[in-house]
Amino acid sequence: MSKGRIILITGSPGTGKTTAASIAAKESEMDKSVHMHTDDFFHYLSKGAIPPYLPESSEQNSAVIEAIAAAAEQYACGGYDTVVDGVVGPWFLEPWRALAREGYEVHYIILRTSREETMRRALKRPKLDKETNAELVKTMWEQFCSLGIYEANVIETTGQSISETVCAIKERIAGRTSLLS
Repeated sequence: MSKGRIILITGSPGTGKTTAASIAAKESEMDKSVHMHTDDFFHYLSKGAIPPYLPESSEQNSAVIEAIAAAAEQYACGGYDTVVDGVVGPWFLEPWRALAREGYEVHYIILRTSREETMRRALKRPKLDKETNAELVKTMWEQFCSLGIYEANVIETTGQSISETVCAIKERIAGRTSLLS
């Protein structure tokens, strides 16, 4: 059995990550695929959970990212095209780089919309009070604004339909242009 791929689809809230990742997994050319929504892993925390946006959540967030990477590895090892969606900034890439060093095909694709579009989309579905949610979305958008070497991994989704975004993701995967090394 051959290994599956691991495809990280990331960006700030409101960029279309979850919708695009779900479709990309369902339309995978591989025989088996899975869509892993990273937010679910944070919901698994039962006791002592710290909101992941607080500075004191760093250790917890690292543990959760490690758990997500371990789960993704198991799926990929089983031959699944593993599409992971969530806020996985460059500061959380080491577990994914380690998988790439172990021979897994790991794609790192960043979706980005304009600040205005991000705010419009994300604030339609607030998880917190509107003011706190707006500040968090703005902060996360800024974190994905200037990514240095990972700018080449960005797909600009402002004005794109979801089908155009999924098509762009598939092109990146097929062309192997967003691989982690």
